[in-house]
Amino acid sequence: MTGAWRAGDPPGPRRFAGVGEVALENGRVLPDVTLAYETWGEHRGDNGVLVLHALTGDSHLAGAADDAHPSPGWWDALVGPGKAIDTGRFFVVAPNILGGCQGSTGPASEDPDGLPWGRDFPSLTVRDQVQAEVRLADALGIGRWHAVIGGSAGGMRALEWAIEHPARVERLFVLASSPWASAEQIALSATQCDVIRADPDFHGGDYYDAPEGPIAGLDLARRIAHISYRSERELHERFGRDRQDDERFAVESYLAHHGAKLVRRFDANSYIVLSEAMNSHDVGRGRGGVEAALARITARTVVAGIDSDRLYPLAQQQVLADGIAGADGLDVVSSLHGHDGFLVESEQVGELAKRLLD
Repeated sequence: MTGAWRAGDPPGPRRFAGVGEVALENGRVLPDVTLAYETWGEHRGDNGVLVLHALTGDSHLAGAADDAHPSPGWWDALVGPGKAIDTGRFFVVAPNILGGCQGSTGPASEDPDGLPWGRDFPSLTVRDQVQAEVRLADALGIGRWHAVIGGSAGGMRALEWAIEHPARVERLFVLASSPWASAEQIALSATQCDVIRADPDFHGGDYYDAPEGPIAGLDLARRIAHISYRSERELHERFGRDRQDDERFAVESYLAHHGAKLVRRFDANSYIVLSEAMNSHDVGRGRGGVEAALARITARTVVAGIDSDRLYPLAQQQVLADGIAGADGLDVVSSLHGHDGFLVESEQVGELAKRLLD
């Protein structure tokens, strides 16, 4: 029915912080919010580094796969002793996003009546999610981050941190992200959400006690997304018109693998809630426009994009680099892998992170 982490599942290295109620931008109040998070290194007051994950990421930033995490940490190559984000120097914190499904309050979590939220879980914005992360920082006793780092959807939240709470962000690293969700990004995201909703086992979002969940819909949504995450050149060079067998092209098998992999660790309702939160992203909303919003950032900043990224093209990062006073131009990561280059190109991304942190 769902790949969400639920109470009673092995916690692994996850920790859990109750951050109280969160008043949402839509006027609703989300009570008794919990954020799951993981940490590395020792907290020494001024050495906190907040790392924010993308749409289907989670708090397992670094470390091996285990009973609680089916995959190794999503940035394991960058985070650890002596690595680019050196846990011998920094206290690294990675929370699972509000609305997510790996320990933080989300649609698969229990509502005040002890039942899964399901269809009743409220819509969120990126700013709502950052509000919960601010509460987590307060709970951890971190008044100012040495750095806030995020790629893709994590970059959206990193920007909101630096705009809304400039005194709490000393350094900022925004990677493969944007100042607003574009029409094309919204179109792709909304189509994926509608594919999930069209699954007959979606049951309007209340599938947690049903015999079957919207596995097929989530699988297909992920396949659509994954096409946009990689570059056309990579797909051509890796697969071309090769066939896996008489029935299927090799690229079809590749996409099917990634769809099946996601449904084992994710929740369909969370996919919708988080996608729609990303669609809300516009740093200029209610702030006098993008230029005025970016002018509020005081952090020393690295803005980077991927040269083959067709989902978050370089022009979007250029707007950020031009508008943030603390940014020294736009850094371009060279990659065959499209948007996913921010996860794959650990050497190039690591050099940028080291430059900022040092």
